[in-house]
Amino acid sequence: MYTLLKPLQVRKKLISKQIHIFTPQIFSQLFDTNKTATKHFLETHVKSDLFARLKKGLYALKTDPPTEEEIANQLYKPSYISFEYALSFYGLLPEMPYAITSATTKPTRNFTVSSQLFSYRTIKKEVYTGYSLLKQNNQSFFIADQEKAYLDYLYFVFLGKNPTNDRLISLAKGKIDKNKLQLYLSSFKNPKFTKFVKALL
Repeated sequence: MYTLLKPLQVRKKLISKQIHIFTPQIFSQLFDTNKTATKHFLETHVKSDLFARLKKGLYALKTDPPTEEEIANQLYKPSYISFEYALSFYGLLPEMPYAITSATTKPTRNFTVSSQLFSYRTIKKEVYTGYSLLKQNNQSFFIADQEKAYLDYLYFVFLGKNPTNDRLISLAKGKIDKNKLQLYLSSFKNPKFTKFVKALL
């Protein structure tokens, strides 16, 4: 049965359950609150700075914020971090991009949360692969393997949607696993793209 929730107890329980990002539905289940009580509590404590509203229907603890990578995974599903951000994460791109870039099978979208841009680019379902759950510091997020992130990036270069970065291509040559790259490349089933990639290796 629902009892009056206390902010400190709510924060403690969310942390103990390692819930960094949540929907009103998850909150209702966790604290046994109805829709009206949940909405009132969330709206009240967004104003009190206990919670941050990431987008409509998605919240996070403002006192113990999730990483930007975790936010990227949750803002738009399904998605995994890829392209320039993942390549920078692996040290293949010297500079950190201004946007956190992700691959999705849904339409292309951009979101801005606390002045941080989150960019999602559409890829085909057949190539929505080559990513894994990376766990660090009690937080976790889905990110492409460096070889798949490289191919995702190159595919958009191939399509003319990304500029060519010669420095990135040069750095990638000595760091990527060519066998793994070939495995992921075969999933694209595009002879012209295959030829394009091999010309860069």
